[in-house]
Amino acid sequence: MTMMTVMEGGNIRTRDELHDALIRALNLPTWYGRNLDALHDCLTALNTDTELRLLHPARLEEALGDYAVSLLNVLRDAAAKNPRFRVTLESRSERV
Repeated sequence: MTMMTVMEGGNIRTRDELHDALIRALNLPTWYGRNLDALHDCLTALNTDTELRLLHPARLEEALGDYAVSLLNVLRDAAAKNPRFRVTLESRSERV
């Protein structure tokens, strides 16, 4: 059974908010160091099937710039190295 979680990238404005959202979405361990290296370590060590659906990655990039680009690279790399982790980026159209 795959744990599937959704993270709303459009609501994140700071690095702290990003790491808080990652902790909640992925149930990261207490030793998680709130940085991208630690995130990579956690994701590549997952031993349960996990899928992260990240909504509005472009808005996340607008808010966090290069840090968001680095985050996306970490997510993709972790998914390539760990067959138990998948990431899906979704840009949904806005409803008014």
